[in-house]
Order: sequence, then C-alpha cells, then structure tokens
Amino acid sequence: MKKIGILFGMERSFPEAFIERVNKAGLKDIKAEPVLIDKVQQGEPTDYAVIIDRISQDVPFYRAYLKNAAISGTAVINNPFWWSADEKFFNNALAVKIGVPVPKTVILPSHDKPTDTTDSSFSNLNFPLSWEKIFEYIGWPAYMKPHAGGGWKSVYKLNNMDDFFRAYKETGQLVMMLQEEIIFEEYFRCYCLGRNYVRVMQYEPRNPHHLRYVVTSGPASEKLVKKVRDYVLQLNQALGYDFNTVEMAVRGGIPYAIDFCNPAPDADVNSVGQENFEWVVEHAAKMAIERAQQQKPNSDNLTWGTFVSDSVATFLKRNSRTTSKAKSK
Repeated sequence: MKKIGILFGMERSFPEAFIERVNKAGLKDIKAEPVLIDKVQQGEPTDYAVIIDRISQDVPFYRAYLKNAAISGTAVINNPFWWSADEKFFNNALAVKIGVPVPKTVILPSHDKPTDTTDSSFSNLNFPLSWEKIFEYIGWPAYMKPHAGGGWKSVYKLNNMDDFFRAYKETGQLVMMLQEEIIFEEYFRCYCLGRNYVRVMQYEPRNPHHLRYVVTSGPASEKLVKKVRDYVLQLNQALGYDFNTVEMAVRGGIPYAIDFCNPAPDADVNSVGQENFEWVVEHAAKMAIERAQQQKPNSDNLTWGTFVSDSVATFLKRNSRTTSKAKSK
C-alpha cells in the first residue's frame, strides 16, 4: 500500500477534499491521509510515497522533516530543496533567460544592516547606489516588495522618489525588489499542476479578496489564453514546480509574468470559487496518484526543473571530458 500524505496548517476545504478525492478513486494500493509526525529520525524513511506540502514555508521544522523524507524516497510536492533555495528575483532573472516577459526589476540591499554585520561587511557594495539610474530604468509608478516570501506582505506602491525613500526605510532588514508597474488591460491567475495541467483563470486583483475571481469584462481571446498557458508551462518546467500559481498582467496584448513563486497557493473554496476549486482538487488528486504510482523507494523521486537538470547535465559532460583527457595522458 502506498500512502499519499498532505501536510497543511489552518486550511481545511482543500486538504479534506483532496484526501476524499484520492480515496474515492478506489485504488487498492493507494490511499490518502493527513500527514502525522511523531518522530523524525535522521535518514529514516517515512510511511508516505508522496507528500503534498502546504505549510512548510511557515514552519521550518516541517521543511526539515520533508527534506529528510525526500532523501529516503518520498516524492515531496513541491521539492523542499528547490523551494528553500528559490526566490522571486531569481524567478524574474530566469524568466528573462527563457523569453517570458516580466516587468523591469532591480534588487536592493536591505535598508538596515543584517544582524551581526558592520559597515566593513559591505566593502564590496558601492553605496549610495546609482539611485537616479535605477529610478530612470524602472520608472514611476513602481512597486517595492520582498525578494522572497509569499502573500501580499510589505508591498508598497510608490509614485516618486520621496515615496520610495520613506517606504525603503520601513523595510528594515528585508531584501527588497523595485519593480515597474504594469498597467494592465487583462489579468490572469493560473494554476499549474504537474508541470502539465494548467487552469487559466481571469482575475481582478483590485477587487476585494472574495470577488477577485468574479470578472465581468467577458471571456478572453483564445489566442491570448494560449499564450498565457504556454508561458505558464515554460516557467514551471524551468523551475520544476509541480504545484504553483502564476499571475500574468496583459499590457498591449503582451502577458507579463508578475508573480510566479507561489508553491503553496490559495486553494480555498471560499476564495477561488466552486468551479476553480473543483478543478484544482481533481487535478491535484490525479497528479498525486500518478506520482505515487511512479515512486520508487530509496530513490530520488523529487522534481527538478530544467534549469537545475540542464546545469547538472552540463557539469557531467564537462567532467567526463576532463576525466577522458586525464586518462589519455
């Protein structure tokens, strides 16, 4: 019997529906349940072939548990090693490299010195930064937001330099990004599961939270939806996320990826609506069952994006050439 576990916090509607949907599939060798932890011993496998992670971003103990589980063969969704390393500024840089449009963005050092550092810790930083060139590149209005972390936390809309320096001072030790504002005509929030299943949802981020999936502008064109879907797949295949949302703002007919580092995205029925909720429950269950069927005990069952896998392939190829040259001498 292979068990699929789901690790979650305060949310209830999605985890409960997910467990029910997997178990209703009636597979004799697969069942789903909430993850239960009573002991975490180094290098010891868990009882789970697959774990869907919905909470470790807020609980470091859970992240350590998941890494320990993964090293012994559990297929953890999303990959806890990559999730720990990833952040929004890198996502933007990767999007640029794979040809997905993103807003102009720069990263900023924290306003306050990190704990246990002094002025001499920053001898490689030319400060003050070239503020005029930065502001000229980004333009106004602009947004400033943390380079890592999720949710609408510590996000500022800025109209000029005075706004910027006032807000920057408030950010303390947070490392921030300054980003061009995309004045959009259309906006989409997209689920992507298994780097294969995509749900393109029209979305209005300026509405109250419970009304953001209620859009009255009419359906988007098929051509635009296809372009959005293609970009969503490109991003998630490069990053290796099996459960993610991508937000895209359309300006002048061009979809810009605004936010695409959401590995524990909102899936509550009360916010996403019944139709979208039904889709994400069905496809999350399908994805988890597929991963459980493919899972091999005591093997690496994690998903690694093309950015990492291509880097490994390049390293192995280069190392093979070096080894061959050494043997020929």
